[in-house]
Amino acid sequence: MGGSFGGGNGGGTGNGAGNGTGEAGDLIKEVSTQSFMQDVIEASKTQPVLVDFWAPWCGPCRQLTPVIEAAVTAAKGAVKLAKMNIDEHPEVAGQMGIQSIPAVIAFKDGQPVDGFMGAQSESQVKAFIEKLGGAAPVSQADQFLEQAEALLEAKDFGQAAQLFGAAMQAEPDNVRAISGLAQCYLSVNEVERAKQALEMVPADKQSDAAYMAAKAALDLAEQAEALGDLSEFEERLAKDPLDHQARFDLALGLNGNGDRTGAVDQLIEIVRRDREWNEDGARKQLLQFFEAWGAKEPATNYGRRKLSAVLFS
Repeated sequence: MGGSFGGGNGGGTGNGAGNGTGEAGDLIKEVSTQSFMQDVIEASKTQPVLVDFWAPWCGPCRQLTPVIEAAVTAAKGAVKLAKMNIDEHPEVAGQMGIQSIPAVIAFKDGQPVDGFMGAQSESQVKAFIEKLGGAAPVSQADQFLEQAEALLEAKDFGQAAQLFGAAMQAEPDNVRAISGLAQCYLSVNEVERAKQALEMVPADKQSDAAYMAAKAALDLAEQAEALGDLSEFEERLAKDPLDHQARFDLALGLNGNGDRTGAVDQLIEIVRRDREWNEDGARKQLLQFFEAWGAKEPATNYGRRKLSAVLFS
């Protein structure tokens, strides 16, 4: 991370500010020499302003642009971004002694206070913004979600469902809240209510990881419901341990009954005996389990260890 920058304020006076576009609204602006005083110096007296000095011919600038714009947008108004094309407006960069780009200078209370040179990673830019006091404010919905997810992990499904519902009241289209509520329903075998909850997620948000995990869990629950009594599969396996379809269905049923490690063991046995069965179906089913259960679930780590031992031994 770059150190503090000295130098004068620079820039002329006047208005003529460029307007930001897209979701970022007025958080991201193209600024000129004329608008620098208003859009950077004066604006930084209210909240930190990052000035991105760039040029169209600069490759690292093009690399940094989406990273810094995403970080500023994610900070939800805690900082603003002013983009200055030094080909069109070289005066401010010249006055500040900037000799290479991209260069990002942070202004606060009308003064340059910090900055960095060159392209940076997303985590570096985020840390730079947080260092300025520009961490995204935690919304009420986010507070509910953090508590709800902890309760869901602790298997307190009733309290978790109430908090997911509270988050939905604050933000009705919050995908994490809707998906978390669906996971609560699935945990107490209310499959239809889980399905109804997930139908509330708009199509354009169904690529969200929380939705995909809940949808995978719903698919598994519906499959388990359709299987019914598991004794049939156990009897078939007792007669023929190579009946992989019976073992596969037994794994689905065991997962539906909450025996996740038992489900893993059955699928691992198929992989061990016949990796190519049903076009690698047992391994693919394990991966669906892992997606539905989440990375923090002990059965996921257990399954990954067992699968690695079989595949790479």
